[in-house]
Amino acid sequence: MEFMTWMNQNLKIVDHYLEKILPEPLSRQQQLYQSMRYSLLSGGKRIRPLLMLASYELFQKDSTPILPYAAAVEMIHAYSLIHDDLPAMDNDDFRRGKPTNHKVYGEAMAILAGDALLNKAVEIILDSRSTSHFSDATILDCLSVLMTASGSQGMIGGQVVDMFVQEKSQDYLEHMHRLKTGALIQASCEIGAIAGQGSHEEIKAVKEYARLLGLAFQVKDDILDYTSTEEVLGKPIGSDEKNNKLTYVSLLGLEASNHLLNQYTQEAIAHLSVFQEKKTRLLEIADYLLKRTK
Repeated sequence: MEFMTWMNQNLKIVDHYLEKILPEPLSRQQQLYQSMRYSLLSGGKRIRPLLMLASYELFQKDSTPILPYAAAVEMIHAYSLIHDDLPAMDNDDFRRGKPTNHKVYGEAMAILAGDALLNKAVEIILDSRSTSHFSDATILDCLSVLMTASGSQGMIGGQVVDMFVQEKSQDYLEHMHRLKTGALIQASCEIGAIAGQGSHEEIKAVKEYARLLGLAFQVKDDILDYTSTEEVLGKPIGSDEKNNKLTYVSLLGLEASNHLLNQYTQEAIAHLSVFQEKKTRLLEIADYLLKRTK
């Protein structure tokens, strides 16, 4: 199956699953669910779920069992974007071509919707136990990876490092994005490999691929913020420069950032050699992210 066909099919599967597990009940909390769904179902690249599915498919043919985990990582990503856009954080008015959550539902509801998405991510993994063939040990291992990647040693820690910059160096920048962007990307691949019953060597290879891919992903984001348009990205461009944020482009310049993007991508792909011909999907995702325009 060609990559774009595989990707589009799995995007539909993930979107359908997210729609199903987060209905809009007629209750006194209805506005909360509307706010949660507004951000979760507003589109997006779904890169983290796709990486998890591709990693799982290295070892298993049917990716259906991993869907609750793929949905969970996307919920955590969505919650982080809601909170990142708040006035106390990045103070952004648009996301994916639409007003940000707090512009539609207010700051209080946006905070609560983000909190609820984080909780819901854990709920759907635990709720899937009764229909899952994964062992309790595997479920706990996957949940541990996801929660660690989301917390103070992962995504939240990276946001803190980003907001309160202590030094302007490439080492600091890489540390920031290994946590802020890379941790969830790495967790997505690691969970796929753990649930797929990969060997210790195979799980390690997937983690290293994802670690470097996460850095490449952020370099590309920084480049696009400098070179793209608001119409293409669906959010204001140049905001990093306007807010004097530490980025790869501001630190290294555009040419060096493009060189680093290619370096990280090639280094990520090199770690897939252990899988031989089975590596195709992860290789194709790396190439897709390298060439993306938004």
